[in-house]
This record gives sequence, C-alpha cells and structure tokens, in this order.
Amino acid sequence: MSTIAAIATPDAPGGISVIRISGEDALKIAGRVFKSLSGKTPEDMEGYTCAYGHVVENGENIDDAVLTVFRSPKSYTGEDIAEISCHGGRYITKKILRIILKNGADLAQPGEFTKRAFLYGKLSLTQAEAVMDVISSGSETELRCAGALREGAVFRRVSSLRDRLVSILGDLAAWADFPEEDIPEVRPEALLKSLKELLSDFKKTADTYEYGRIIREGIGTVIVGKPNVGKSTLMNLLSGFQRSIVTDIAGTTRDVIEESVRVGELTLRLSDTAGIRETGDVIESMGVDIAYKRLEEADLVLVVFDSTRPLEKEDIELIERVKNKKSIAIINKIDQKRESDESLDLNKSESENLLYENKSVSGVKLNKNDMLYIYDNFIHVVELSARDGSGLEQLTCTLEKMFIDKNTEFNNGIIANERQRDCLQRSMDLVKMASETLESCEMLDAVTVLLDSACDCLMELTGEKASEKVIDDVFSRFCVGK
Repeated sequence: MSTIAAIATPDAPGGISVIRISGEDALKIAGRVFKSLSGKTPEDMEGYTCAYGHVVENGENIDDAVLTVFRSPKSYTGEDIAEISCHGGRYITKKILRIILKNGADLAQPGEFTKRAFLYGKLSLTQAEAVMDVISSGSETELRCAGALREGAVFRRVSSLRDRLVSILGDLAAWADFPEEDIPEVRPEALLKSLKELLSDFKKTADTYEYGRIIREGIGTVIVGKPNVGKSTLMNLLSGFQRSIVTDIAGTTRDVIEESVRVGELTLRLSDTAGIRETGDVIESMGVDIAYKRLEEADLVLVVFDSTRPLEKEDIELIERVKNKKSIAIINKIDQKRESDESLDLNKSESENLLYENKSVSGVKLNKNDMLYIYDNFIHVVELSARDGSGLEQLTCTLEKMFIDKNTEFNNGIIANERQRDCLQRSMDLVKMASETLESCEMLDAVTVLLDSACDCLMELTGEKASEKVIDDVFSRFCVGK
C-alpha cells in the first residue's frame, strides 16, 4: 500500500498541530522534510522516540517541530508511522502537509489510518467503528459505552455466538463426512435444544440495540401541545438560544423546528411542532398532521400543558394518544398567576395532600382536578417555567432516570449501530429458520446450510468476513486524519 499523510488535529488554530505519515516509506519521507538538531535521521530512530528539529524545504527552515517515530508492527496502523508536531496555525500546518505530499506521500482518505489498523489486524471492525464514537462522545455515559466497544466488548459477545454456531456446524460436518468413524450421531432433539438456547442469547444481544442507539445517536424527542402552551419557549430553553419564534399569536409555529441539544448526560434530537387544535387554516392543519406523525415516530414525547388554563378537549385527546408512548407531562408557566381563582383550593385538607405525595406539586394556583387528571395519566410529570428556566433541573433528572441505566455493563457488549443490528438480525433469522426446518423433520443438510450462512453474517459483523464494500462504507464516515 502507498504511504499516506494527513493532518490529525482539528482544522483550527491551536497550540500545536500534528501531521501523521503512515506506510512503508513513512520514515524515508519524514527524513526528506525534517532535520533534527542532533543530526539523527528518522530511519535511525527507534520506535516510541522523539527528536526536536525543523521542517525544511529547499534548505530553508519552515517551522520548529518535534518528530515522533512509531515502528511497525507496534503502531496504530501496524505500519511505520512518523508524526510531526508543529505550531498550530492553520496556514503553517497545511503548508507542512503540502511539503510532505510533494516528497512522496499520498493524501489519506477519510478513516484510512484506522482502516489500515483494521486490515493489519490491530482492530476488529466493531472496534474500529468505536473509534469515532470515542471522538464524538459528549458525556460520561457515551464515553463509557464507546470505550467498552473500543476495547472489544461487542466483538467478544458476537464471537461467543459465532463460536457456538461453529461448534454445532463442526458436529454436523463430522457426523455427515465420517459416518464410518465412531462419532456420536447428531440427535435432532438435542440439536433443537441447542438452537433454542442460542436464539435466546441472540435475542438478549439484539435487545441491547435500542439502548446503544439512544446513547450513541440521541433520543428522538417531539414537543407537542395546544397552541400557546409554551412549546417553542421550551424548545428555546433546551437549545440555549432562540431556535423557535415565540409570540402570543396562536399558530405561530406551523412547520417542524429541529435541533439536537445536550440535557445532562443525554442528547435530545428535538422537534418543536405546530400547536394541536382544530383549524380551518390549510397550512396550519398540515402542520398539525405532521405533529401527529412525529409523535408516533418519537422515542420520547414532551406533552406541554399551560398551568394558567384549564384542560380542554385537545388536551384530553392528546393524553389518550400518548398513553402507550414514553412521555413526560410538562406543566408550564408555573411562574404566572391565574386570572381567576375559580375551582382553586390552596388550603387542601390533609387527606387531599396524600394525593399529591411525591408529585412535586408547586405552590402555583392550579385547577386541582386538572392537575390530578394529569398526574393520574402520566408516570413522569415536571412543573417548570420555560420562560425563566425554573424546573429545568427536575426535567434533566427525570430524563436521566428514564433513559440511563446505571446498572448497564457496557463491557458485556452493546449493539451500537444499524450495520451491527442488521448483521445480527439476519443471523438470528437464519438460526430461527434452521430451528423451524429441524422441527419440520427436514434433512440436516438444509439445517447446515442455514447455520453456515448465519455464521457468515456474524463474521460480517465483526469484520472477519466483511466485503470490501461494507468496509469502505464503514470508514467513509470517519474524519480525514483518523
């Protein structure tokens, strides 16, 4: 393979920049552009050593630099690597990269360094995928999950399933190919029992996908409610800036406004939707239809109620719609006073107080019956003021309790992306077909073919038998320089 080079640090001013060179001629090319003060050339240096000197072009010193050498096979890619650390200006960094390319290196493609690490057996495909997860981690939970993947947790879990399949295939092959030998017969009932147990473990592995997806990609969250309950203000509060237009005019939001935000340890992929109500406005009506569609697709629904207004028909209908969804009732505008004191009771009796035990009901004047109806229909209720931010901490805690499992052992392996899930699902389907084939008393040869294909799917997941197209697709999502 050719010798490649790329900038390994962000394209922004900083204290230092690092240009990485990897390949058979990495040290030779480094010697053409770097001159150490000690006079030692990169080819004379041992692995894991550094030298101070200058980057030069046509005998002219371009910049002070430190050269670090990593020798094959004890390097990130498995090849010889030279890394030049120079001043972190954008212009000087790109100038040095151009000098390196002029002296024989090719510009690296996205993810090519990690791809070479995979091809040289330094990483499995699942470990390579986790590299970008580590880089993009935005919380302790994401980092723990990515770190476990990087250390091979998924590879070990999937390899265990594959090894059990291989063991079953070995028994089938031995009995079929050497009938004259004293090899125990493969009994269908025992084989069926093994396949059922294997399917159970397949399902347990597949069930980790949703949690892994939420940690890695974020929670698809939709904000719904009647017009003017404060949906857009809540969107702006969570976003940290004015993402949605806020007015007192009902129906201001007509399309879906989207933004990814960090809330505590979680990422929410937020959608602010049109206010839900019956309307003769064609455009607003289309926005309401979109809101209902987003509600059905969401991982989480934030249902916003106005604490200064009684529940209406649209509120009741919305509550019914979200009964089978993960949802949080947001009782908004707790900073405002109601215009009327009708149906209010701030001096609840001791028995009535029991109804509010552990409910975190605030001192704002609210319609008692409406409040009880909301609490009776939602597991999670948060009272806040989207305008001044009070109650945001309670919302954060509620979200983390709902979606972060502190007892999850990431080291057991969690399916982290759609590619892995697809490979696992195809393998599981084939094992299930093999089990059904066995139950219908078909030939064991048919069972063997199905299990062999199931094994191939698992090896595609880990990268042991992945096509070049699959491998290229995985690494095309990496940044240049990694």
